[in-house]
Amino acid sequence: MSKKETRYWSSSEIRALRRYLGLTQQGMAEEMGTRQQTISEWETRKYQPRGTSARLLSIIAERSDFEYRTPS
Repeated sequence: MSKKETRYWSSSEIRALRRYLGLTQQGMAEEMGTRQQTISEWETRKYQPRGTSARLLSIIAERSDFEYRTPS
């Protein structure tokens, strides 16, 4: 994935990653340096992670061997 290319994260993938890591929304928020409400809003499709947040999710997923689909 290039520096400018940002991966799209669906709400179900975010929830699956969080559960794979064994984290609550609060725990995931603490690990990412954000608010629990932000994680909840991503998981309920109110907002979508962008920029640094989307990249951080990708890094976390890669380092934890979480398998997720890649965009076609």
